[in-house]
Amino acid sequence: MEYEFLKGQPLWIVYLTLFWVAFLRAQATYWIGRGLGAGLDRSKFARRLGARLHRAENLVNRFGPPAVTLSFLTWGLQTAINLAAGATRMRLPRYLVALAFGSLIWAAIYSVGLVAAVNLFLHSPYLVGAAVLLAVAGVAGYLWWRRRRASEAAADPAAEQVPSTH
Repeated sequence: MEYEFLKGQPLWIVYLTLFWVAFLRAQATYWIGRGLGAGLDRSKFARRLGARLHRAENLVNRFGPPAVTLSFLTWGLQTAINLAAGATRMRLPRYLVALAFGSLIWAAIYSVGLVAAVNLFLHSPYLVGAAVLLAVAGVAGYLWWRRRRASEAAADPAAEQVPSTH
């Protein structure tokens, strides 16, 4: 199955490319974190933390791999979690397994999502425009509702107070 907008590249090429983009980017972030963690270990701050820092590192080694994998389902947390995994010296084999699964998930979401979005735009730009307008209207409606609720609460401070049982 080929897509013209990808200059004839099959979906599996796009998927593998995105997999390696995610894998190598996160791996670079992990190693930057390792460097920062090494610097932290030699600091006065680390000496003050002492055993608490080692407990935190053990917790990250134990429970961190699922966090690394699931971070690929988020926006904005991937970098922080991969950096923390490196800074706390998550064992590399555990990290690589979690990273591989996360990269597989990320590549699937973005390759299939990219193909679907571009195909939708190429075949029905009006539908894409309508979806964008609907999303903007939804966000505007939610913000309006929150502002109205906050102004009602400010106008009636008694509504926020819990009645006394005395």
